[in-house]
Amino acid sequence: EVRLVESGGGLVQAGGSLRLSCVASGFTFSDYAIGWFRQAPGKEREGVTCITYQGISYSFMDSVEGRFTISRDNTKSTVYLQMNSLKPEDTGIYYCGARSWFCSAYGAPAGYDFAGQGTQVTVSS
Repeated sequence: EVRLVESGGGLVQAGGSLRLSCVASGFTFSDYAIGWFRQAPGKEREGVTCITYQGISYSFMDSVEGRFTISRDNTKSTVYLQMNSLKPEDTGIYYCGARSWFCSAYGAPAGYDFAGQGTQVTVSS
């Protein structure tokens, strides 16, 4: 059974940090790109960042450049999203998704083969 389980979300004040984790099982993790996308209140889901099976990372949101960092640990079948200098506009549900080999264009949520249930991130002002 394919599973992606996100964790690490929560309530944090603006300027704070969170590290999200995405633990995968049920497929060959090292063959997949893993990405994060989010859904802010009242908005559609949008791609945040992604890391290919080779470990090459891409950012799809100018607003998170320099603040969010994606990384992967193939030995733990886990991808991390380190989020620093959080802003209220970062509030939303964060999902991880898996896609064979490479990231989808613009990190489009519909481009993933599998996705998790999400973890809530709330940034207070």
